[in-house]
Amino acid sequence: MTEQTDARDAAVTDRGRLAEEAYGSGRDLAARQSLYRWQTPRYDLPGLVAERLGDVRGRVVDVGCGNGRFVERLWLGRPELRVLGMDIAPGILADVPGPVAVADAVRLPLADGSVNAALAMHMLYHVAVIPQAVAELARGVVPDGVVVVSTNSERDKRELDELWQRAAGDVLGMGRGPARISLSARFPLEKAAGGLGEEFLRVETVALPGTVTVDRPEAVVAHLASYRAWADQHQVPFEETIARARAILVEHIDRHGAFTVTCLGGVLVCRR
Repeated sequence: MTEQTDARDAAVTDRGRLAEEAYGSGRDLAARQSLYRWQTPRYDLPGLVAERLGDVRGRVVDVGCGNGRFVERLWLGRPELRVLGMDIAPGILADVPGPVAVADAVRLPLADGSVNAALAMHMLYHVAVIPQAVAELARGVVPDGVVVVSTNSERDKRELDELWQRAAGDVLGMGRGPARISLSARFPLEKAAGGLGEEFLRVETVALPGTVTVDRPEAVVAHLASYRAWADQHQVPFEETIARARAILVEHIDRHGAFTVTCLGGVLVCRR
């Protein structure tokens, strides 16, 4: 593992950075989520997760619940469930409905077998020791319980990677600039089932491919800018690169009518 990779892994998992900068509020997470409004097919991810919990009764915990999209869906659609949202960042919990708790995924404040289901949606890549967090999820659910996890593929949004490197290269006066930081690289869809399989007997992977097509630059620019908490890891002036990416997008859209991003995420449904 290279020194740069080590530094980026440390930045992606740093508790202070996560709690205070990356998820101190819901602004940047909402910006990343908003890109999917332009995706085809359009997936109702909270609804898909709710369906997977159709046979669950009792207590559900959403670990790393962020701005509470999944908690809210369960509160509205399954009011009989007792849903608890947990996150390492106190600030982002302000608008999450129902009871919430500040908690670290590697030390969940749950008794053994005390919940009937657990969610870990797009968050395990932020955990310093991923196997420990997976073991905690397995420990917390009842023997016949379900754990639902999500992450992105190594191939997800490659067009944004190319856009960033082109913009960074222009800013630095070189052909191709440094790569942008990838959050899901530590826990990509291609390897997630294997890691989860260390604790769960059955792991079902549901791939969610799609294409985002935009005819204005704002959503893509907002997505790129949402990584501002890791600006020091990009090895390039962050705001200048964002501005250059916008200019490239405007030129591309003027010439081709739209900018297309290929997405590939997935949901993994785990049972012990």
